[in-house]
Amino acid sequence: MNREEGNTNKKTRRNFLKLLGFGAGTMVTGAALWSGCSTTSAEDSTKVTALTTDGQLVEVDSTQLSAKTSGGVTEFSELQERGREGLAGKKFAMVIDLSKCRNARMCMAACQEAHHLHPHQHHINVLRMQDAEHTQPYFMPKPCYHCDNPPCTKVCPVDATFKRQDGIVLIDNERCIGCRFCVAACPYSARVFNWLEPKKVEGDENLVYDVELNVPQKKGTISKCLFSADCLRRGEMPYCVRACPNGVYWFGDINEDAVTNGATRETVSFSELIRKNGGYTMLEELGTKPQVYYLPPKDRAFPFIFEGSTTIDNSHS
Repeated sequence: MNREEGNTNKKTRRNFLKLLGFGAGTMVTGAALWSGCSTTSAEDSTKVTALTTDGQLVEVDSTQLSAKTSGGVTEFSELQERGREGLAGKKFAMVIDLSKCRNARMCMAACQEAHHLHPHQHHINVLRMQDAEHTQPYFMPKPCYHCDNPPCTKVCPVDATFKRQDGIVLIDNERCIGCRFCVAACPYSARVFNWLEPKKVEGDENLVYDVELNVPQKKGTISKCLFSADCLRRGEMPYCVRACPNGVYWFGDINEDAVTNGATRETVSFSELIRKNGGYTMLEELGTKPQVYYLPPKDRAFPFIFEGSTTIDNSHS
């Protein structure tokens, strides 16, 4: 581009801004412009040109303009800010007792309902596991592990996925560009890609996006387990923890060394629960430091039954 062309482009941009009636550093949206009836006299009013949200130039009486930010924009900004900060002084963790899981899958249903997921989408999934040929199989719920050293957040080029001060790893669908670098980086396959349009639920069209709930979602973005961050802000247990009827899940704050069982509401020492029951995390050798712990499937509370199979006696496993 030569100097003459550059000057022409700059003049064109300045003329455009003048046409809209804005200063060079001002951003205005149509939704924020309109206010109620004005008491200013018609003699004091002037006509200004404004750009509406659908890209149309309109002439508006200056007495009808308001400097207020729309409620939706303000609410969105507040949700974004608190969603990235998290809950001060907290460090959340989950403990999953494999001896109690009988594949009820009510945890999965509760999660799908809360986050408006299609039947094929899972933030938490219950897997059939068998450690060796001669050992008995068992069921293993698998959410995101909310690692203390998460590789997924390090590869995101737009800061769409991040770790908060309370240990929770979230995804911001408003920033996500769908590059799937985080999917490739996660060694636990905890993330899913929205290949299709997200499931629509009544009321979604008027819902302000909340990063802690990740609703409403968008096609072409990433989704995953959120540790039910929206529930934790209200002082409630996660959806999956509350939905399980068999006491599989313990959830709590490591800083307080306390976790509570979702079914029995019993609260115990986190460190003692892990120490006395041989608790472990997945792929510890990777150094990701997961914050989801498992208790081995010993002394199982239920016999193993899978897809109509005959009962397998686990009393000695």
